[in-house]
Amino acid sequence: MIRQTLHAVAQLGQQTAESLSRHPRRIMGGIGVLLLGTGVTAFGIAPLAPDAADLPVREVVEALPVLATPLYAAIPASADLPPEARPVLASAQPWTLYRSDTTRADDTPQSLLQRLGVNDSEAQAFLARNPVARQLLASRQSRLVHAESTPQQTLQRLTARWPDPKSERGFLRLVVERDANGLNARLEPGALQSSSRLASGDIQSSLFASTDAAGIPDAVAVQLAEMFASDIDFRRDLRKGDRFQVVYEILSAEGEPMKTGRILSAQFVNNGRPHEAVWFEAPGVKGGYYAFNGDSKRRYFLSSPLEFSRVSSGYGMRFHPVLGRQRAHLGVDYAAPTGTPVRTVADGVIEFAGVQRGYGNVIYVRHRNNQTTVFAHLSRIGVRTGQRVNQGEFIGNVGSTGMSTGPHLHFELRDNGVHRDPLVIARQSEAIKLPENLRGAFNQVAQIQRQELAAAGRLQQALASAD
Repeated sequence: MIRQTLHAVAQLGQQTAESLSRHPRRIMGGIGVLLLGTGVTAFGIAPLAPDAADLPVREVVEALPVLATPLYAAIPASADLPPEARPVLASAQPWTLYRSDTTRADDTPQSLLQRLGVNDSEAQAFLARNPVARQLLASRQSRLVHAESTPQQTLQRLTARWPDPKSERGFLRLVVERDANGLNARLEPGALQSSSRLASGDIQSSLFASTDAAGIPDAVAVQLAEMFASDIDFRRDLRKGDRFQVVYEILSAEGEPMKTGRILSAQFVNNGRPHEAVWFEAPGVKGGYYAFNGDSKRRYFLSSPLEFSRVSSGYGMRFHPVLGRQRAHLGVDYAAPTGTPVRTVADGVIEFAGVQRGYGNVIYVRHRNNQTTVFAHLSRIGVRTGQRVNQGEFIGNVGSTGMSTGPHLHFELRDNGVHRDPLVIARQSEAIKLPENLRGAFNQVAQIQRQELAAAGRLQQALASAD
């Protein structure tokens, strides 16, 4: 019918145009008289088309294609519907509503599901009681949750992912699903996927302030300080205008970023002098950082028994806060919260682990060439006398036992019984060499990472020019 109406209107328009072309003066004159006669404020124009009621009517019947997934309307059973509509609704497929949100430290199953648009008492009880599903809210770390529900807000499926605490490069996937028997939950392991990210920055005040400004996570900043610790004292040697470029990993689970991985390569220019490092590992060889010429960044002694931390009292003379007088301080104090992990700085054997006068809980580690390190004021000792330990291995926790005014680690290094500055010894200790048979493989990795660092440098220049 609509098609016939449009055709009639088109014919009428064509007839009107022909009349205007044949009698232009007569028609325009008539229109002028009509306008003058209708007054100043309003005018009307007689309809040019015939009355729609006079047009011929014809019924057209066409078959409509059936949708692959019929639309569903949530109509209650009490609704006044014709009998023939009920089978259609019964065969229709329901909508699935998708929504995502992140967990919060104070979340309950009810509060989380409400934010996800789910009003399902059965699902609330299941998340609260099922031992597998309860792991979703067991951590204070925020987790991204995806929910699928019906238009009646009934939970159909819920998924969440988080890093596997037992696997450095794995993750766990929680799946809560509804089947014919109700809700069930399972945990599935998966492997994190690695991708690289480029970043760069300038030192204006401190390392962490600069990495924050560059959008670099703290975990990467700590690695940056660790890998160049044998070249740069980040507590005393930093200069305003020092710059860095870094390429680091982002570990993702099915496209969702989970955590940062290791630094793949970095360059740090300190006081005009460039320092470079690239991560390299090969079968049978423990992974580590090397300069681009193949020299290892790992030395026999680590520069610090803690991950990057603030030195509160250096080696030399100082005013003793407990004794109230000047006294030689034959070690380095690291201010850190109680419980901070302490690591051994070199391979060795535990010579003593116990309580000793002003040291409180203390550990002595004997190394080669009659060198010994001392770790004092510990809150907890994690090793036993006679145990062999490797460089970087956990041995205890920071505390405030013995003659101490607050939580910190007192660290000493003794060379044949003589106290030495641990930072100086660490810098002077020899580097671990790259095996010659791996030079070719290393050079290939180094070449790729040089290009990545160059791209990070160009990114920094582009951002600077944009500002």
